[in-house]
Order: sequence, then structure tokens, then C-alpha cells
Amino acid sequence: MRRAPAAARAIVAVAAIALLVAGGCRSAGSHAAPPVLRWGGDAEGGAPFVEADPADPSRVRGFDVEIAGMIAHGLGRQPQFVQVAWSSIEASVERGDFDVGMSGVEDRPELRERHAVSIPYYEFHEVLAVRPADSAHFRRLADLRGDRVGTLGATGAYRILTDEGARDGVIPISYDDDVHPYADLVAGRLDAVLLDDIIAQRSLRRTGGFVIQPTPVATGHYVAVFARADSALRDSANAILRARMADGSLRQTFEAWHVWTDAEGRYFAGVVSRPERSAAAPGTAPTSVGAYLPGLLRAALITLVLSCLAMALAVAAGLALAAGRVYGGPIVARACAVYVEVVRGTPVLLQLFVLYYGLSSVVRLPAFAAAVLGLGLNYAAYESEIYRGALLAVARAQLEAARTLGLSELQIFRLVRGPQALRLALAPMTNDFVALLKDSSLVSVITVVELTKQTAIYATNVGSWVVPGALCGIVYLAFSLPLARVAGYLERRWRIA
Repeated sequence: MRRAPAAARAIVAVAAIALLVAGGCRSAGSHAAPPVLRWGGDAEGGAPFVEADPADPSRVRGFDVEIAGMIAHGLGRQPQFVQVAWSSIEASVERGDFDVGMSGVEDRPELRERHAVSIPYYEFHEVLAVRPADSAHFRRLADLRGDRVGTLGATGAYRILTDEGARDGVIPISYDDDVHPYADLVAGRLDAVLLDDIIAQRSLRRTGGFVIQPTPVATGHYVAVFARADSALRDSANAILRARMADGSLRQTFEAWHVWTDAEGRYFAGVVSRPERSAAAPGTAPTSVGAYLPGLLRAALITLVLSCLAMALAVAAGLALAAGRVYGGPIVARACAVYVEVVRGTPVLLQLFVLYYGLSSVVRLPAFAAAVLGLGLNYAAYESEIYRGALLAVARAQLEAARTLGLSELQIFRLVRGPQALRLALAPMTNDFVALLKDSSLVSVITVVELTKQTAIYATNVGSWVVPGALCGIVYLAFSLPLARVAGYLERRWRIA
């Protein structure tokens, strides 16, 4: 009977230990690190927005970095940076990759329709940059009728060029970064560049060679973007931003990054005095498929023509390389082998950059011509290996028999070796053409707006990849499936013959 009290004492002791442990955990938890605010940005955008710190590349700096820190600390959290491509910030915040996106995100009506958006925290101006010799007669967008104007794709500036600029006869040229537009302007490939004044001033300090027109084309604002369901977090961030505007913290940040102006001060005063301001000005951004269909069809035609021309070049150059390796002497065969290995061993993107930008001081190729050359010469290396393998696959006995009959090497190639090699090469040639058709999407890096690039602009504007992606996929299938059927028909016919 004495064991019952002993068991009771043991239970009490265990309970006491559990309470102590729980209390200790709560005490330790009170000193644990605060929760984090994950914010997304693109360090490739560079200063003064977000850039890798030269002193410590594992860290980022910029005024968006500091503003994200203000919001995080105002919420009692620690900021945590998440790298994301600038064009993917809005989609990533909606799928929960981070809590807020900030990296020069532009305020626009369709953005507010799809996401929770903060009050604008910086006012910028879209400005024209031109070469000094053109500054007197390229003062406004309307002065650039029939001229090439570069900008970043899927931005407010791009929309201005494709809307107002199209009415004025301006030719918009889309880029994937904000460095090459100004480089092409100085090199003479463009007549002007339309981008944010912050970006224009940064490029002027970096490279020079152009002037910025003082009269802005349009005014825009930078905002923080939250998921549509995170309106409460957005409202808290708005209160913090207004407070930082009122106490001068935001001004100090912008002054430190040399982007503060008197106009910015007047804008801040208006926001603080009207805290209800949060909506963007009405816009006319199209969202229907019909509005984008003409652009998609033009881009699809560019993709098809580009792919056919590049494949024709690849076949011709590939045949020459294969012939050089099979029929040429040791020097010719070695030179062809070196070309094949170098081209196959380096990325096609690198080759496109070298052709378009690297050789611009020697020969200034148009973007479309550089795209055809880049893809064609790249695929020529792969085609040559297909043809070489097909030529070597023809039985040696057949070749010897043809020589015994007195046929020349040209006749042997035309009557015996060539037809059999073509049958063997047809299927891999078809595969290569389909692959080249898809790889044509890479040429957008040298300003060719093909199907995938136009689809990306469409998807960014409407805030979804579902319809644009489906349309793009249908077009690619419409291009590739008939080719596969023709190749299959030829294979069956030649096999029967």
C-alpha cells in the first residue's frame, strides 16, 4: 500500500519538471530572434534600387533595401532578402515566395487590380536620352517619328512607346536590362532611350555619351507590392511609410542615394497631408486577348521567319563542315573539328552577345541579322555532326563497289552516299529544327521581340501566364507538329522506296 504514495510523488515530480521545462522554453522564446519579413527584389537591377554590396557580396544595399528594412522594423520583424527576377516579382509575391516585393516596382492600374499595393513612396519621371548631336531636334516623343527608341520591356515606358509612341510613328525596341539601351544609343543603334530619370542619371554617370532632355515624357511612382490577400499587412506598411515620410527618414535615405529633389519633397507633403491616397491614376492598359493578338501574331511571324532562315544557314554550314571533316585534308578536318567543339562547348547566349555587342566596333549587325547568324552558326555545329555520322554510316563496301564501277567521288556522293545519308539524317534534322524554333526565344536578349518575349510582356500586363502561355504553346505546336508530320511522311516514303 506504500507504493501508491510513491507513485503519486513521482507523478508530481514529473509534472513539476515539465512545468519548469515549459517555463524555460517560454523564457527562451521571449529572447528568440523576432520573426522575419521576407521581401523580394532583383539585385541585378543595381543601385540605387538593389545591388550586391561590393564590400560583402552576400549582402544587398540600395534605397529599396533600406525602405524594406524600415517596414520590417516598424512591424517588429527582421528583413530577409529573396532574390527574384524583376519581371517575376508580382507573380512570386502572389504565390507566397515572400511577403512584399520592392525593386523599382512601378505603380499602375492593373497592378492594383491583382495585388495589394502600398502608397507610392517615390515619384520618378520618364525621360528621353539622346545623343548630344540630336538634342536640339529630339526634345519630345513626337519628334522621333520613324526613329528607334529603346526601353525595358513590360514597363510603363514600354507601354508609352507602344501606345502614344505608336501613334507618333515611333519604333519601340525592347530590352531585358537597362544597360544595353544606353550602350546602343551611344553606338548609334538607337535614336533615343525612354526610361526612369533615376536609371538615366545612373547610366549617364556610368558611361556618358548622351544627354537627358529636361522635359519629362510622363510621371510614375514606385510602390511595394503584396499578395492580394495581405491587405492588412499592406495597410500596416502604409502607416509605416507615411510615418517615415513625416519624420524625414525616407528623405535621408533618398538623399544618401542622391535621388532626392525638391519635387520629391512636394510629393511627400501631398502624401502625408492626404493619407487616404493609395490608388493609381486611371489607365487604359488592355487586358483582353484581342488587344494583344496582333502583337502575338507579328511576333509569331518573326519567330517563324527567323527559325527558317537560321535553319537554312545551319544546314548549309553544317554540310560544309561535315564535308570538310570527311573529305578534307588533315588541316581542313582539324579546323572544322575545332569550330564544332568551340561552338558546342559555349552557350548560345554568349555567342549572341559576342556577335551583337562584342563585334559592334568592327561590324554593326542589325539585331535580326545577328539573331539569324547566331542561331544558324550555333546549330551548324550540331548539324555537321549529324551529317558526318550519316555519311560515315554508309557501308564501305558500297563505296568500294561504286569506285570499282569507275564512279567519281562526286558521283558516289550524289548517287550512293548522299541519298542514304539523307535518310539517316532526316529524323535528327527535324529534331534540331524544332529545338532551334524553341531556342529562338533567346534572341530577345539582343532586342528581337519574338513570340516568347511578346508573350512575357502580355503575361506581365495581364498578371497571369495561363492564357498567354496557352496561346504561346499553341503557336509553337502549330509550327512544330506539321514539320514532324512531313518528316514522318518522307521517312515512310523513302523506306518503302
